[in-house]
Amino acid sequence: MSAAPEKPGPRGRRIGEMLRVDHAGEYGAVAIYRGQHAVFSKLPHKADTAKTIAEMEAGEIEHLETFDALLAERRVRPSLLSPLWNAAGFGLGAATALMGEKAAMVCTAAVEEVIEKHYAAQAVALAEDEPDLAATVRKFRDDELEHKHTAESAGAATPGPYGLLSSAIKLGCRAAIRIAEKV
Repeated sequence: MSAAPEKPGPRGRRIGEMLRVDHAGEYGAVAIYRGQHAVFSKLPHKADTAKTIAEMEAGEIEHLETFDALLAERRVRPSLLSPLWNAAGFGLGAATALMGEKAAMVCTAAVEEVIEKHYAAQAVALAEDEPDLAATVRKFRDDELEHKHTAESAGAATPGPYGLLSSAIKLGCRAAIRIAEKV
């Protein structure tokens, strides 16, 4: 995908913020799946779960690589907190996996729900001035919805006692989005 350098002015800054936060989010998502995979891959009776996690991680890696390229093309700096997103993501993934398969899937569903809504709003905001970028964001939104549906099919649809966990993860994701736009 060919893109112009970041445009000056408020609109250009806003697009830069969008790219920065999307890159940070995908970076964190890869880390979450790596944390989950690190746990499930060590449990022979969870081989199917480890495989599912690895497949979802591969999709997030594709998204991350796209945003890596867009940041470079448009000369937008990544989040200064990337090491934090990596550590926090891996920790969240590993911790929820250690709690069990359902907790890991509740984590996945919660993260993907927030990201799906975030991407949907971005696609609308970008549609007129940045149709190619809007199309990329819409495609990634569809991928995130697929991950959410996978997690719901694996038990996240009824979080039960994990409702508080889901709410906390969603709150954390929304806070991370706001922080990563600027820092």
